[in-house]
Amino acid sequence: MSQTHHGQWTFRQFGNPLRGFFSKKPYLSPELLSLLHVFEQSLAESLRKLMAVDNKDVLSLSWMRVAMDTLCTIHDSLKTLITDLKFPSSDWDNKWINMYLEDSVKLLDICIALISEVSRLDQCQLWLRYSVHLLDPANKYPPEKAKKAHTCLQDWMQKIRSSSPKLESCPATLQVLGGNLYFGKVKDSGKGEILGRALYGLKVVTVFICSLLVAAFSGHSKPLLLDLDVPRKFTWSVAFTDLQAYVNNEIMNLFPSGKVASPREVEAVRLAVEKFTISNHVNCNEVALAPVSNKNQEEQGLQETVSKLIKSAEELDRGLDLLSKQVNTFFKIVLTGRDALLNTLRGSDFTPESNKDANLKAMNL
Repeated sequence: MSQTHHGQWTFRQFGNPLRGFFSKKPYLSPELLSLLHVFEQSLAESLRKLMAVDNKDVLSLSWMRVAMDTLCTIHDSLKTLITDLKFPSSDWDNKWINMYLEDSVKLLDICIALISEVSRLDQCQLWLRYSVHLLDPANKYPPEKAKKAHTCLQDWMQKIRSSSPKLESCPATLQVLGGNLYFGKVKDSGKGEILGRALYGLKVVTVFICSLLVAAFSGHSKPLLLDLDVPRKFTWSVAFTDLQAYVNNEIMNLFPSGKVASPREVEAVRLAVEKFTISNHVNCNEVALAPVSNKNQEEQGLQETVSKLIKSAEELDRGLDLLSKQVNTFFKIVLTGRDALLNTLRGSDFTPESNKDANLKAMNL
């Protein structure tokens, strides 16, 4: 995959994100504390599940799908919390509303970039599927079909080295989101304090997960290894710190040189293609297949290689399909949340600082 930026992405130091947040604590009733506890426990459990995934490759499509599903769950939990708090957005501070609307636009941009890249990889599957069709075991791999398959596979190899141009703006977008995690001080509002804590947790996890997906698909020389220091007063802080350390450690183990490869499923197909080329004695600069010394042994080895190629291609196909559905689901959750807020504000005196119509984004997908 192409490298759109050089060096490691880093967030500027923004100090204690909650400094002054609890300088004058409003009264929190047992009911409010219970709602906060439920949300933060759910958030912590979602983070722990990401560490329990069987596949430990954090840059695999399967792990990404689980990560996006986690984001969907957390965002849905926030909607439930707002309903249970009986704290409609019409009662929010104007700064909160503007920040939420601006953040949602940025998240939609990131979603569109990820959807675009997954769609591009899926289109590359056309060459892969045709190659697999040509290599159907029933055809016994005649030389002319083997050469056609080789050509298609080389085209696939060439195309996966690039990435969607839409990903290029994502690092800067994530820098902005990550540099402003705090929604602002709440005065004399127990409900506002609860919601502020929840929004902080939501944003931290969202930025963290989105940064990993963008790093994996954009092929940066080094991924966005975050080092966010979440205050211990949050129930989910330990789970997040453990996940952050786990992810960073896995990435360093997988890519000790600092260079990020393609997602595991893409890399598996690439290796299978290279092995198929060698097994077939195909040279990219030659027209014919080289003779073999032991036909039976060669055919058996070729069958095993083709079987691995077919299996890895199917796994990639399945992984792209599932991830695409999950990213689209997250996009819809963010979009409907934004629409709901805008609908609430209609007829009020509030005018959003950003007049960008996010609904147009859905039309451009």
